[in-house]
Amino acid sequence: MEAEPVIAAEPAVDESKQEVEKVVPEEPVESAPKKSDEFAYLDAAGFSSERFKIEIKNLPKYYGINEMKKLLNVKLSLATNKIKIMRPGCPFLFVCFRGDTERQAAIKAIDGYIWKGKKLQALEAKPSPDPLVKRRNESTKPDGVVSVKKRRTLEESVTALAYLSYEDQLKQKQSEMHNVLKGFGDEVWKSCPTLRSFIEQKRKEHDGLPCKLEDIRGSPQVDGYRNKCEFSIGKDGQGEVRVGFRVGSYSNGFLEVESPDQLKHISEKMKSTVKLFEEFVQKSEYEVYSPETYKGYFRQLTVRTSNATGQVMVVIGIHPQELGKEKLSELRSSLVSWFTSEKAKEIGISSIYFQTIEKFKSGQNAHPTTHLWGETHIIEEIHGLKFRVSPQAFFQINTPSAEILYQTAIDLAGTTKQTSILDICCGTGTIGLCFAKHCKQVLGVEIVAEAIADATHNAKENGIENCKFYTGNADDLITSLVRNANVQKDEDLVAIVDPPRAGLHIRSITQLRNARGLNRLIYVSCSPQSAVKNWADLMRPRSKVMRGGPFMPKRAIPVDLFPHTPHAELIVLFEREPEQDEEEEAELKKDETEKVEEKEEGKVEGGDKAAEVVAEEKV
Repeated sequence: MEAEPVIAAEPAVDESKQEVEKVVPEEPVESAPKKSDEFAYLDAAGFSSERFKIEIKNLPKYYGINEMKKLLNVKLSLATNKIKIMRPGCPFLFVCFRGDTERQAAIKAIDGYIWKGKKLQALEAKPSPDPLVKRRNESTKPDGVVSVKKRRTLEESVTALAYLSYEDQLKQKQSEMHNVLKGFGDEVWKSCPTLRSFIEQKRKEHDGLPCKLEDIRGSPQVDGYRNKCEFSIGKDGQGEVRVGFRVGSYSNGFLEVESPDQLKHISEKMKSTVKLFEEFVQKSEYEVYSPETYKGYFRQLTVRTSNATGQVMVVIGIHPQELGKEKLSELRSSLVSWFTSEKAKEIGISSIYFQTIEKFKSGQNAHPTTHLWGETHIIEEIHGLKFRVSPQAFFQINTPSAEILYQTAIDLAGTTKQTSILDICCGTGTIGLCFAKHCKQVLGVEIVAEAIADATHNAKENGIENCKFYTGNADDLITSLVRNANVQKDEDLVAIVDPPRAGLHIRSITQLRNARGLNRLIYVSCSPQSAVKNWADLMRPRSKVMRGGPFMPKRAIPVDLFPHTPHAELIVLFEREPEQDEEEEAELKKDETEKVEEKEEGKVEGGDKAAEVVAEEKV
């Protein structure tokens, strides 16, 4: 605080002879609004691994998150808590640990370590600021008003194409798929010089694209098609509790949640379920969870519905904070009472789950759920088959359009009763089971054990006996699946790949490339832009790692599963020319013959030399 100046007494003055000076009172100066602490979350959130972060520099140009995890956690035996890759190919990244001892051990092990020809550097890193608080501080005006980016409506954020007719939406998506395939051709042309003549030839044949692009297949149901939604719980701009969607991202300064009432792609049944739960939260003694303060309880509501049966499953996500067993038990009981009311029965709620949403613990990849009441699953139907769907299992969100998607894949695969299907990332077995009657056998793999349990049950429930499903990472099991398929000379093998948004790991691509007898591959992508690298890797020429011949794109067919949004699925048919395998086998046989001949020549030469030595000794 500044000290007030000491004013000395002035001598008396004859005011009659003195000019009067007007004194204008100074306006009070408003102090600038106080900035919020961007690192307050480190104390408010309890434990945060941001406290124990390091930066790793001088990374190689090409590496993946799984490679980095293997290096740090397996090869160097470090206990990482979080790995933050800024972007693909970034020369630096950040790694967080659970304590300073682990952090210092990591710096010692990594600094100076040679990886992929690069000498790594490791040093301590500062915690990241809270993005919401940082944005507020950056945009706070002198009057204390926070200016954020222009706020879009919820409809603009969630259903960006809803203002267009459905015909115009399909035209826009067709154009986008054309751009994606053009970019795919550019990527192959740039990264595979030996394929440039092939790409140029295909561009002439297919309007500048590397393969034929067919017309998009529209969705039979345009409005209210979503069978699953995850709703946020928070407060709107007026401070009212809402269950719906966040208008913008946390990092852009948005916390407000708005009702989904005006969204076209959500069914009335789902909207009624949201409204029912919103009333419960508004009346509850417990606050909604705040991602800014980490306080509060209600975090998320997941709703799944069935087109076939009208069933509704609700999964209520809660952060328990310090609630004891008794309080949690009371909360669960009140939820069951609320969701079994007459109003809930009218909606069709048939299943209630309770989910605990906290920070993941080491080795945890899903938030635990507890069944509270009703059916444990909902039943959906595709192609006349019944599918059991559990709370966390993957199932296409647009059931009528999924039927078109799967039929398109079946048509492209061209299967016979002599065809074995590899269903990679099979989920609850929907694609594989739809293929079952068109082929000899289906072998599926999925990392989520709960989904595999559903797939096995679905096969049994539908009386399908030629399908087997395995729990595990596709990166590790594709070779085993190929071996188990036991494809004979007069049979063929087809792979159906339906990976998560990020695509397949390079290890899976390598195993598919090296699979003998696999000459046709159907790639189903919900994010075609992200799949381009996978597609390019399927086309690359043979190498020491990818010994099998390349797969070439033949046809691409978009299918719209997401009306009113910019997204669409894209199915691409890849084929490996049969003569390439024959050439490969001939080359391998030739190599083996040459090795045998060299070995025999070595024996003969060795025998002749021995005879000469014996003769010299005798002389």
